[in-house]
Amino acid sequence: MAHGWTCSGLRWTPDGPVLGWDGGRRSALPWGKRVAFAVPEDGVRRCVGARGHACPGRIAVSGRSTGARCEECARLDRAHSVAADTIADDPRPYRVYLAWFGPGMAKVGITAVERGDARLLEQGAVCFSWLGTGPLMAARRTEELLRAALGVPDRIPYAEKRAVRSALPRTAAERAAELRELHARAVDLPGWPESLRPAECHVADHVTVFGLDRAPGAYGEVVELAPGGAVSGELVAAAGPDLHLAVGERGVVVLDTRLMAGWVMVPFGGPGDRLGLPVREFRRAQEGLF
Repeated sequence: MAHGWTCSGLRWTPDGPVLGWDGGRRSALPWGKRVAFAVPEDGVRRCVGARGHACPGRIAVSGRSTGARCEECARLDRAHSVAADTIADDPRPYRVYLAWFGPGMAKVGITAVERGDARLLEQGAVCFSWLGTGPLMAARRTEELLRAALGVPDRIPYAEKRAVRSALPRTAAERAAELRELHARAVDLPGWPESLRPAECHVADHVTVFGLDRAPGAYGEVVELAPGGAVSGELVAAAGPDLHLAVGERGVVVLDTRLMAGWVMVPFGGPGDRLGLPVREFRRAQEGLF
């Protein structure tokens, strides 16, 4: 059997998306690259561990889990997490941001200043604007202020993001309009923490970065990987953890790379395109961006 590799996740770099593999190997993902792999017939998905440490029991986990962790490792992973609001004394400065994923789909969040826009790329934000900068707890209070006063959520499920990704407004101005209005309403709210410095609205658009300006619309998403399953297709776009793969006449399907974690995978050398994985079609009709 061919040598297997275990995926450690997708990362966004200045040159675009990159897949990481255990042992430090990295695979750049330029548009047009053929993505082809298979799960061995006897494959079992194992817990990926927590915070750089392997799972002691190498426990089997569900193929549909995006976290790929057993209950204990999931608990340990979130035990000291800013995202889980378990840290209150981080001295680093933080930014509050507004992110937009499609019509009527905006959220508020925070990220460390040192991370730049990496968090927005990882979430698949189609466009975003900074809202302010300050200490962690001030950023948290601002996040809560927007949730309470404006009803802006701090989480949007990936399934909802990808379902609208192919039906985005055509121009950057149209895509930015909702964020600009929300930013103006946010900065006018009373009760902002004094230690948070507001930022002017400057909307950054990721449509070209993600390749969505040239990719055909996707018809569905891979539900899970499974033993004996395989996929082979051309990478036409990527957003957040998602790869958009053109698979022959079936069209474009979205593969969440978080579903790959924990599986040992081997190269797929079969001829042509292949999709031997369960797919769920999007409920709404998908239209091309242009």
